[in-house]
Amino acid sequence: MRIIAPALLLLACATTAAGARGVPARMVPAQGVRTPADLYGPLFHDVQMRRIFPDGKTFVDAVAKRPAAVILAAYRREKPADDAALKRFVLAHFDVPSDAPVVASSAARPTMAAHITGLWRDLARPPLSPAAGSSALALPAPYVVPGGRFREPYYWDSYFTMLGLKADGRDDLIDGMIDDFVSLVERYGHVPNGARTYYVSRSQPPFLYLMMGLSEQRAPAVRRRRLAALRAEHAYWMRGVATVSAKVPAAARVVRMPDGAVLNRYYDDRDTPRDESYREDVLTAQASGRASGRAAAEVYRDLRAGAESGWDYSSRWLGDGRTLKTIRTTAIVPVDLNALLYGQERAIAAACRALADAICARDFDGQAARRRAAVERWLWVPGQARYGDYDWQAGMVRTGLSAATAYPLFTGLAAPDRAKAVARTIAGTLLAPGGLRTTTVRTGQQWDTPNGWAPLQWVGHEALRAAGDSVTAQLVATRFLMTAEREYRRSGKMLEKYDVEESRAGGGGEYPTQDGFGWTNGVVRAFQVAYPVQ
Repeated sequence: MRIIAPALLLLACATTAAGARGVPARMVPAQGVRTPADLYGPLFHDVQMRRIFPDGKTFVDAVAKRPAAVILAAYRREKPADDAALKRFVLAHFDVPSDAPVVASSAARPTMAAHITGLWRDLARPPLSPAAGSSALALPAPYVVPGGRFREPYYWDSYFTMLGLKADGRDDLIDGMIDDFVSLVERYGHVPNGARTYYVSRSQPPFLYLMMGLSEQRAPAVRRRRLAALRAEHAYWMRGVATVSAKVPAAARVVRMPDGAVLNRYYDDRDTPRDESYREDVLTAQASGRASGRAAAEVYRDLRAGAESGWDYSSRWLGDGRTLKTIRTTAIVPVDLNALLYGQERAIAAACRALADAICARDFDGQAARRRAAVERWLWVPGQARYGDYDWQAGMVRTGLSAATAYPLFTGLAAPDRAKAVARTIAGTLLAPGGLRTTTVRTGQQWDTPNGWAPLQWVGHEALRAAGDSVTAQLVATRFLMTAEREYRRSGKMLEKYDVEESRAGGGGEYPTQDGFGWTNGVVRAFQVAYPVQ
C-alpha cells in the first residue's frame, strides 16, 4: 500500500464566504463549552482528589441521571461522610462506564491480521447523539475508537488507525471519521484532542489533511466542505499572529522568532487541571510550586499543552529533561508541529490551485515557504545532523534527539542533503532491536525510551523512504512487526505502546498500557501490506 504524499494531496477548493475567512458558521468557542469540572465543582473535586475511581477518566465519562444543579444540591444536602458513601452517591446519580474487558490469554490464536480485522468490528461505533448529562460530543457518522479507557475518537490517533482501515478496504469508516472531524471543526473551529467536552480547549497534531489524502471521495460538495475545514483549522493554529511582536513573542499557539518569522507551539485555552487527570495535575503543580515557586496556572497550561502535543509526557517538554514538575511545553517551538503545518499549508495551496483560485494558492504557498525557511534556520542543528525543538525563552534549540526529527522528512519540508543526514542519524541512534526509539533518555515518562509508538514507526518509516533509505525504512517496519507479533503471541493483545529495546509491552505514564489498540492495529496492517511474509 502506498499512502498519498502530503505534497500531492489534491482537494477541490471552492469555499463559502465563511470558509474563505477560515471561520465556520455557528462556531462554539472553547470557553463556551462546560466540562464536568465546570458542572460539578466541589463534587468533581472530591471525587477526583479522593480517587473514588482508580482512573480519573471514569468519572468524566459518566452520564448524569439528572441535571447538574439537582445533583449538586443533593451533594450539599447529604454531605457523604467517607469514600464509600461518596461512591454510593456517585453511583446513585450517574451511569458510570464499566472497565474495558480483559483479553484472556490463550495458546491458540488467529493470525495477527485476522485478529485486527475482528478488532475493527469491536472498535467501530455508530453515529453518536449524546444523552443529556454526557460529556461526549455529537458525531454524525460511524467512527473507530482506540480501545481500552479511550471510549471516543482521538484526533491524531485516527490517521494511523485509518492506515489499517485503508489496508483492509474500510473506506466507509475512513470517510465517516473524516466527516466527524470536519463536523467538529465546523462547530468548534478545530478538531478537539478527543470527542469530549473536556478536550475542546485543545487540539492535537494536525493530521486532518493527511486523513483526507486517504479518501477516495470525489463529490464536489464534500470536497469543498473538507477544504473549508482545513482552512478553519489553519486559522485556529494561527490565531494570535496579529498580536505577537518583539516585546510579546508568543500568543496562543503562535511564536515570533528572533528574525520576525512566525512558527507555532502547543498550547491550551485553559489553565486549570485537566478534567481527566485532575488529581495528577494538582499534585504536579503542588510539587512544582514547592520546588520552584511556579504558579499553578502556569503548570496546568504546560501540562495541557503537553497533552495537545500527543507526547504526554516526554523529556522534550521538561525543563530539566527528567522530571514532570519542570514541564514548560509552551516555551518550546516543536519541530513536528511546524512540519505538519507546512504540509497542511502546501495541501491547501495545491487544492486552491486545482480550482484556479490563484489568490488562495499564492497565499498558502507563501506561508509554506516562509515556514520552511524558518524551520531550516531555527530548528536545524548542523553539528548533530538533526532537527530539534527551539526554546524561545532560552533562545536555543533544546538538547536531545527524538523521533520528532523525522517529521520534516515526512512532510517534505527538509532539504535533500539534510534529509539524508537525518536518515543517517535515525539509523545510527534511534533504530532499536524492536523498532524506532522515541527518545534516547530514560525518564519513566511514556514518550521516552525504551518505548516505541506505532505512529512514530510510520512517520519514521515514511521519512526514511523519502530520504532514499529504503533499507533502514524496512528495518523499522519489520522490527516493529516482530515486536507486535511477539507480544500478541504472548498476551493476545495489540498494545498502545511497546518497549522496543526488549520487544515487549511498554510502560510508564499516567495509566496502565491499554489494549485495543487503534493506531497499533493501523500501522501493523499497513506494514504487513508493505512487507508481506514470503
